[in-house]
Amino acid sequence: MRFDLVDLRLFLSVVECGSLTHGARAMHLALASVSERIAGMEEVLGAPLLERNRRGVRPTPAGEALVRHARSILEGVEQMRGEMRTYATGLKGRIRLLSNTAAMAGFLPPRLCRFLAAHPDLAIDLDERPSVEIVQALVDKRADMGVVADITELTTLQAHPIASDQLVVVAGHAHRLARQAGVAFADILSEPIVGMADTALETHLAERAARLGRQLDYRIQLRTSDHVAMYVEAGIGVSIMSAALAATIRRDLAILPLAEAWAARRLYLCARDFAALPPHAGLLARQLMQEAG
Repeated sequence: MRFDLVDLRLFLSVVECGSLTHGARAMHLALASVSERIAGMEEVLGAPLLERNRRGVRPTPAGEALVRHARSILEGVEQMRGEMRTYATGLKGRIRLLSNTAAMAGFLPPRLCRFLAAHPDLAIDLDERPSVEIVQALVDKRADMGVVADITELTTLQAHPIASDQLVVVAGHAHRLARQAGVAFADILSEPIVGMADTALETHLAERAARLGRQLDYRIQLRTSDHVAMYVEAGIGVSIMSAALAATIRRDLAILPLAEAWAARRLYLCARDFAALPPHAGLLARQLMQEAG
């Protein structure tokens, strides 16, 4: 089987564009050359890769299999190039770490600062994502490790608890809930909600509301705690978020613990296999676990 990287990129381009013409244009190749290359791939494999119709093309079952392998191969090549670039610039290791909002707000920053200060030859690619996306990225081998909340389905991943995370209600001081010591979840269900765009938290809260035969009334969902705070302060609604994230709010708002036992969450450090991590990623994993106690 003699495919090169151009063949694989070309095939993915055609599948993603749904058209030989558009795929050829995206790759800056002539349509005839694209047709010839794909025909050659089909001949070598002994199976058709594309179904052609009036609307364009779509992959056959064999084509779907090739799409999965091509993406894995090209991703590996890009990772290799990235790692080689780190050596060329004097770095000896780069760790791909994903984190949910709660860990990014409170747990990770001081620990990563200490780690990088102690290991000047290492670098970290840190990206903030919802917990659900982090799990999928780890399964797909697009990151070394991730920090997620325990409300997320971890599938086949290995996980180690590293921190606690309390859910809180954020409200304006004039709101009827602001003077309470804590807030019952049932009291929130009659309130308009200014939501954080966190898929895992949203799903978890929706499940809890459904158990009470209710649903949350989201007026708007926003990406940052600063924007959420602005809307809460304006009286648009109340919000539910992690205590670590609420602590970063710079506006004068009431922050009240959510009274339910399930509102006390755990944060987990996850990986496909901690024992199989690259040495520099394993070093960070051990430090995070040790500092968690």
